[in-house]
Amino acid sequence: MPAFEFKDFGTFAGPQHQTGSYNYDEASKEGFWYQDIPTDTAFKNSDLGAYLYHKQGDYVGFHCDGTSTQQMTLEAAYGNIPVFNVLAERTNVNGDIFVTGDIEVAGDVKHFGSTTQTGSFTLNGKNVEAEIQLAKTLPAKPFDIPHPSKEGWRLRHISLEGPEIGVYYRGKMKDTNIINLPEYWEDLIDVDTISVNLTPMGTFQELFVKKIEWGKRVIVMNSAGGPVNCYYTVFAKRKDLEPLVVEYEGESVKDYPGQDFLGVK
Repeated sequence: MPAFEFKDFGTFAGPQHQTGSYNYDEASKEGFWYQDIPTDTAFKNSDLGAYLYHKQGDYVGFHCDGTSTQQMTLEAAYGNIPVFNVLAERTNVNGDIFVTGDIEVAGDVKHFGSTTQTGSFTLNGKNVEAEIQLAKTLPAKPFDIPHPSKEGWRLRHISLEGPEIGVYYRGKMKDTNIINLPEYWEDLIDVDTISVNLTPMGTFQELFVKKIEWGKRVIVMNSAGGPVNCYYTVFAKRKDLEPLVVEYEGESVKDYPGQDFLGVK
């Protein structure tokens, strides 16, 4: 098979080479460059392409294998194109995108649909899956942030733990004896699990919970007949999740028999 011939500066490549049907520029427009026919054997005469040619071994263009039109490649004679710029207000792709290498985005990323991750996922320099697995195995769950008032210091709290999936609501009572619970509690908590703590303010008071109405409000009374002035904390267990399995047989967190909220096994 004869060598593949390029025509400097730009040309089409393909079976036309065999028929001599190239439409080259005239000599009066481009000088006599077409008389200098460099040779490059990287492509077959049957291949198709459109190329920007500088010199032998230095060209870039689209290449389509002559045996099929199923794949088009943007390539250079020397390997991967160092920088390929697309200057457009919007680029639409109808189909899948497969990337071998890194993706860097300067701006927001909007995602519609599910994400399947193979390999590590790094966020702010942290391996997210590794951090989740670590959080599931820590003896206590820390909350660590820069100190709000002491420069160069940090503040660490430990999450409150208990044998249930609970929520709380707290506040102060004065000039009223009714605790109005959040409206969303009606669909969030089991009303039969509500418990209330009361702490008198200012003076001793004989406080007690008279009744809990429909899981929506708590009626507090002072048996001494005086006003109610206190702090309160109301606890309840969530009903929208499976009950917590406190003790279970196993060697690791992967053996947990209940609902895995993080979805990492």
